[in-house]
Amino acid sequence: MERRESIKAMMLGSFGTSLLLQSCLDTSAEQLQEKIWKYQYGRTPKEAAHDRKLLGQQFFDEHQMKLIGRLADLILPPHDNGSTTEAEVPGFIEFIAKDIPSLQSPLKSGLKWLEEESNKQFQGSFLNISEGDQKSILDHIAFQVEGVEKQPDGIAFFSLIRDLVMTGYFTSEVGLKDLGYMGNTPNVWDGIPEDVLKDHDVAYDEAWLAKCIDQNTRNEIAKWDKNGNLLN
Repeated sequence: MERRESIKAMMLGSFGTSLLLQSCLDTSAEQLQEKIWKYQYGRTPKEAAHDRKLLGQQFFDEHQMKLIGRLADLILPPHDNGSTTEAEVPGFIEFIAKDIPSLQSPLKSGLKWLEEESNKQFQGSFLNISEGDQKSILDHIAFQVEGVEKQPDGIAFFSLIRDLVMTGYFTSEVGLKDLGYMGNTPNVWDGIPEDVLKDHDVAYDEAWLAKCIDQNTRNEIAKWDKNGNLLN
């Protein structure tokens, strides 16, 4: 499942309102090609055209992107194995916002709330206050209120942005390496373990063992006689 499809499954239905893209900047052909080259695997012409359209648009302004980047670093601080910046999490979040209109209003409203709260509590933009003050704001919205169906705006926003940050990071190449996930990789199989065979009171035929479980011949093509007997 693609990153965009996985986050759709997680997020669709969480918010009912939608907001049309508020800004669309012209992007040069060279810049656009640089953006889309990594998304060309397994894309139908229709999907590729959709990606091209979204990647050529801008939804968040520069200040909002910096806010998202700072939030991402606070939610998942940089460490030896990588960072949200390396994983291009802010760009991922913007792409998802453009692809799922129902997330646009909650995200922009949440960023606005964050700035207002920062100015109210610490008389400055969230980007300009100390890390301790930033964490102080987030500490108050990091956990949902029990027994309440509709969470307060700040808590709902933080829950959304946290899910997006974690999804963006751990579905990126950087995040997958951080997890140690290797996917489907070839390995050497020496047959069913001896203890398992004993538990089921079965055993390999010694004549077949030499032919089938010899890793030195793993790259050789098997040959059979006309009666279906394995020759090598």
